[in-house]
Amino acid sequence: MLERTESCDLPTRWANFRLIGFMEGSTVKDHVALTLGNVADGPPVLARVHSECLTGDALFSQRCDCGPQLELAMRRIADAGRGVILYLRQEGRGIGLLNKIHAYRLQDQGADTVEANLKLGFAEDQRDYAAAAEMFRALGVSQVRLLTNNPRKVAALQGSGISVIDRLPHQAGETVHNRRYLATKADKLGHRFD
Repeated sequence: MLERTESCDLPTRWANFRLIGFMEGSTVKDHVALTLGNVADGPPVLARVHSECLTGDALFSQRCDCGPQLELAMRRIADAGRGVILYLRQEGRGIGLLNKIHAYRLQDQGADTVEANLKLGFAEDQRDYAAAAEMFRALGVSQVRLLTNNPRKVAALQGSGISVIDRLPHQAGETVHNRRYLATKADKLGHRFD
């Protein structure tokens, strides 16, 4: 279901990562892994599974905390000298970019992020982490120290055979514009903010 494609060096302001492409055959989605150091050498790997967020990661939106979380993960892995970031192409909790814009409009009218997805006929969170587990296995990673606040992500990886040895809190980017968004993640999606 998952095919490893090309790889290259990716120098960033934090470290020189290795960028590895993957193609998910069942959905024809392409995903990438950023690796630093030897991640297949046995000990649990510091890791982040990050879902694409064009608005937060590339357009610097303050409606969410996605961009700051990605940057923090890159910095934490660079500081550790070893780790993996999986960047999954599942925008808007899996509803896609254009539907996310519809959801944003509903949020502008008073809905929270969960209510907006439900009003559009989607589940509150449609993301799937099976590809992430396959990517970890393809990289030789079976145990992770996961940078996340999302217990569903931990459960999904463990259910797919990846041992989450530790869940490390991963908070960044709170603004006046995303406080309701963060509260909804905690109250309705079970995210743990320490």
